[in-house]
Amino acid sequence: MRKLRYVLQLTAAAGLLWLPAPALASSHMDAPLITLDDAANTTDVYAFVSQRFGRKYLTTALAVYPHEEPGIGPNKYNFDDDVQYDIRVATGADVAAGRTTYIYRFRFSTTFRNRNTILQSYLGVINDVGDAAQNLVQRYTVDRIDVRSGRSVRLGRGIVPPNNQGNATPRYNRGDDGEQPAKDGVDDENDLDAYTTQSVAELSRGYRAFAGQRDDGFYADVQAVFDLLKLRGPGQAVDSQGGFNVHTMALSIPVEEIGGDQQIVGVYGTTSRRRVTILGTAGNGTVGDFVQVGRQGNPLFNEGLVAIRDKDLYSRTSPEADAALFKQYAQTPELAALLNALVFGSDVAPTKNRTDIAGIFIPDLIKVDLSTGPARLAGGGPMHPSNPDDPGFSRLSVFGGDTLTSTVQAGFGNGTVAGGWPNGRRFGDDVLDIAVTALASDLRVSPPVIVGPAGDNVDKNDIAYNKVFPYAATPLNGRTHTH
Repeated sequence: MRKLRYVLQLTAAAGLLWLPAPALASSHMDAPLITLDDAANTTDVYAFVSQRFGRKYLTTALAVYPHEEPGIGPNKYNFDDDVQYDIRVATGADVAAGRTTYIYRFRFSTTFRNRNTILQSYLGVINDVGDAAQNLVQRYTVDRIDVRSGRSVRLGRGIVPPNNQGNATPRYNRGDDGEQPAKDGVDDENDLDAYTTQSVAELSRGYRAFAGQRDDGFYADVQAVFDLLKLRGPGQAVDSQGGFNVHTMALSIPVEEIGGDQQIVGVYGTTSRRRVTILGTAGNGTVGDFVQVGRQGNPLFNEGLVAIRDKDLYSRTSPEADAALFKQYAQTPELAALLNALVFGSDVAPTKNRTDIAGIFIPDLIKVDLSTGPARLAGGGPMHPSNPDDPGFSRLSVFGGDTLTSTVQAGFGNGTVAGGWPNGRRFGDDVLDIAVTALASDLRVSPPVIVGPAGDNVDKNDIAYNKVFPYAATPLNGRTHTH
């Protein structure tokens, strides 16, 4: 604890030093080729410890489809039946090796109640998920694959709720009124909107799943970062993901299913497509084995550290190869040199032998200490009238004094570990500010030298998160959000 106090004292002494973040933002378009395939383009992965009715879970989520404009038509955003969506978990020795121990696979199937209409999605007002007014219906399966044995078990099935169109989907919105904005997040599952409640799937063996449209939970002034680093000041910065949705798969995994809570596990997500697509006058089809086209672990690694020449290679490879292929980008981060040149004007951020940064990103798994208590969760900020952040939550994780206690590692001392990313990742973690602060600082020495916190002046999401499963915020209303 003395080491941690020293870290926080240095942070406080530095004040809120908000620094430009050169070329570091989750643009959701991290590699050139995957930007051509929205349904397989991963935006974010989340993983954290949660608890429900006394049972401990590793809660995970994988989001795809960047920059979903709410309320488009006549077609809309959907999961792709031809994509294999995998949430991957590494345990034991597999974590350091970057190997997958368990795969949790989501596969989707789409049907139409009526194909003889231009009304693709909504035949009328949808009162309940899957009712007669929901023309396009997606269902999914969740399988658990033990990679060591190859054994696959079907955990169950679920249904995808409709996207939030507005009047066609009123129960997502305030007062169950399609003319109103989407409902804020809640801290009691009994207060979730009706569509979300009806779509939470209780699977076998204690698993819980959800798949559907949600608000994009990442927040940052991406446009300013990539506009020649001309960042906007406090009160002027813009959440570039504000007003956009994504498609999210969430899965709560009972910790006993992956070997108990006395361990650190790793989590990442992949998307895969069949090797061959056949185009024909009678329709299109796919054949062959599945080939990985997208990968996501820690936020910002491929976007902010990996060079252009290797970005597509990252999407196609496994964390098992990260040490050989990508470690140099973490150990000698170009971004640290850019910070020095463009922000500090001197050699403040270490640029060589960054074993601290490599420890976060190599292999590129989100490492989660399962031995801690449940993670503190974000709601709508500390002053939200009905759903405030949990006491002690900080969007800056350890840099904001938000810590947990481990029983399996020393951490900063006496088991003190980060309350959020890079110990897991929660909805609400300000990953851009955390990453830039880590890069500007020197975490290799004891006590570490902290420069910052540093960031882009976007400090919150555009809508409150849920503090209950599926945690991601309500999808934004297509009738009230425009760009």
